[in-house]
Amino acid sequence: MCGIAGFIGHRPAAPIVLDGLSKLEYRGYDSAGIAIRNGSNDCEIVKTKGRLKNLYEKTDGGNSLEGNCGIGHTRWATHGEPSELNAHPHISDDCNVVGVHNGIIENYQELKEKLLRHGYVFYSQTDTEIAVKLVDYYYKKYNIGPVDAIAKAMVRIRGSYALALMFKDIPDEIWVARKDSPMVIGIADGETYLASDVPAILKYTRTVYYIDNLEFGRLRAGEAAFFNLNGDEVEKKPVTVEWDAKAAERGGFEHFMIKEIHEQPTAVENTLNALVKDRQIVLGENILTDEQIEKLHSITIVACGSAWHVGMAAQYVIEDLARVPVRVELASEYRYRPLMADPDSLVIIISQSGETADSLAALRLAKENGIPTLAIVNVIGSTIAREADKVIYTMAGPEIAVATTKAYSAQLIVGYLIAVRIAKVRKTIDDAKYDQLLDELFTIPAKISKILEDKDRIQWFASKYANAKDVFFIGRGLDYAICLEGSLKMKEISYIHSEAYAAGELKHGTISLIEDGTLVVGVLTQGRILEKTVSNMVEVKSRGAYLMGLTTYGHYEVEDTVDFCTYIPKIDEHFTASLAVVPLQLLGYYLSVSKGLDVDKPRNLAKSVTVE
Repeated sequence: MCGIAGFIGHRPAAPIVLDGLSKLEYRGYDSAGIAIRNGSNDCEIVKTKGRLKNLYEKTDGGNSLEGNCGIGHTRWATHGEPSELNAHPHISDDCNVVGVHNGIIENYQELKEKLLRHGYVFYSQTDTEIAVKLVDYYYKKYNIGPVDAIAKAMVRIRGSYALALMFKDIPDEIWVARKDSPMVIGIADGETYLASDVPAILKYTRTVYYIDNLEFGRLRAGEAAFFNLNGDEVEKKPVTVEWDAKAAERGGFEHFMIKEIHEQPTAVENTLNALVKDRQIVLGENILTDEQIEKLHSITIVACGSAWHVGMAAQYVIEDLARVPVRVELASEYRYRPLMADPDSLVIIISQSGETADSLAALRLAKENGIPTLAIVNVIGSTIAREADKVIYTMAGPEIAVATTKAYSAQLIVGYLIAVRIAKVRKTIDDAKYDQLLDELFTIPAKISKILEDKDRIQWFASKYANAKDVFFIGRGLDYAICLEGSLKMKEISYIHSEAYAAGELKHGTISLIEDGTLVVGVLTQGRILEKTVSNMVEVKSRGAYLMGLTTYGHYEVEDTVDFCTYIPKIDEHFTASLAVVPLQLLGYYLSVSKGLDVDKPRNLAKSVTVE
C-alpha cells in the first residue's frame, strides 16, 4: 500500500522518480507527489489528487523540475481524505525537512501534541506530516545531524513506516528509515535508487540492498551507508535480483492481469524445476528434513486473501496424502489467539510480497512461542523471508496486477510438493504413488496452456453476465477451496457481489438468496462427491438459478444439469485446483473488461497490504 520512489545521481531525478512510481501503481493509491532538490537549498514540490498521469501532466513528465536528487510518493489515504493537501511529500514549517512515508504511525496524536507545544503548525490531516516535523524537531533541538535526529524519532514513533527524507542543509543526500514497511535500495553506475518494491528500480539495476527492521540509511550518488538505532554503521551485502526487467512490463497484453494469467505455465514450471531435482523433492537446505517430518505433530498454515485460499487447498491435499492434521488460519485472526507452543508442529506463512503486515505479525508471534516457521514467498529478501526460520521461494517473477494469478498458482505447487514430500517420508504413499504424483505435477504447465487456448468461450460467457448482481460459487472439499479463490477474483476486479459456499451448507440458509437469474457456479472436480454437488445445483436451478458448471473432461453428465459447462483436462484430483482456478480467473477478468473497469488497479485495493 502506497509507493515510494527516489533517485540521486548525475541525471535529472524527476523523470526517473516518476517512472519508478508508475511501476508501483499496482500497490494502490489515491494521490501522488514529488519533491526535487536542484543542488542548492531549494526544493520544489508538486502534488496532485487522483492518478499518476495528473502528476505527469503537471510536471511535463518531470521535465519542468530541475535537480538530480528527488523523492516521490503514491498515497493510499489512511489519516486524512484523499486530497492535494494530504498528498506526500510533506515538509517541516521552514522546509528544512521534506519527507514521504508508507505505513501508519499509531501514536501520532501524542506526537502532534508534543510538537504543538513547541510551536509547530500543522496544515494536513496526515500522520506523515507529524513524522517529518518530529525529525525536524530533534534535528534542531540537538544540532546533531541526521543520524541522531532520525534515530531519536524512530525510538519515539510507534507503528509502521518506511521513510525517505531530504534535508535543506544536505542537498546531495537522501535519508531512509524503516520499521515493518518495505524499502529497497539499488546502486548502479554511480547512481542510487530507492523504492518500496523491486519493480520500480528493476529497469535501472539488479544490485539491491534491503534495509532491515529498525535500521536507517544515508544515500549518496552511487553509495549507501546503513545504521542501527545506536547510530553504529551496519555492514550489508548486496543482493542480485534475478527477475527479468521485461517481466514488469505488459509485453503487448492489454492488462498485466491477463499477461500474468498466461505466464502461469512458466511460473509453475520454474517453481517445479527449482524444487525437484533428479525426481527428488528438494525444498531447500534443511527444510523439512526426514527427522522433522517424522516428528511432525501438526501444521498450521497462516495467510491472507488468496494466499489463505492456497492454504485451504493445501490443507485437503496434505491431510489426504500425508495424514498430518492441518489448520488454516487467517493471519489477522491467528495473531490475536493464544498459542500452544509445540516445537514438533510447524507454522507455514504464505505471502506473495513477503511484507503482508498481519502475516508478518503472525510469524513473529509463532517464533516468540517457540514454534518452527516456514515461509512461502515470492520476493527474495523480503521481511518474512528474512525472519522465518526457513523459506521456500516461488518462481513466479514480479506480479504487478493487484489480483494475484501466477503467484497463487506457484504457491499451490509448493503446497503440493510439501504434501508429497511429507507423505513419502511418513510412508503414507508408496514409491509407485510418489512417481505417479510427480509425473502428474509436471503435466500441469501444459494443461494450463490447453485451458488458455479455449479462453474465448469464457470471454463469451462473461460478456453475457456482465450485468450480474449476485453470483454464488459452490463446491465440496477441495472444490470449495477453489470456489473461494474464484469468488474473490470476481468480486475484487468486477465489483460484482459474489460468495463461495460449501455446497452442503446451501440448505442452512444460503438458498434463500437464490432468485430468478442468479448465477451459480458449481465446481465439480472431485469424483467421489460430484453427484452430491450436482444435487445441490439441481436444487438452486429449481428456484430459478442460472448454472455454470466447471468440471473435468469425462464428467459429461454435468452438462445435463447446467446451462453452461466448461472443462479442464484430467489430472490427479489432488491437483485440480491448479487447473480449475484458470477459467475462474478468466471469468473475473473478462467480466471486468466487459464492464470497462480498471482491471489492474481495482478501487480500494492494494497489491501488498503492509498496514493492519
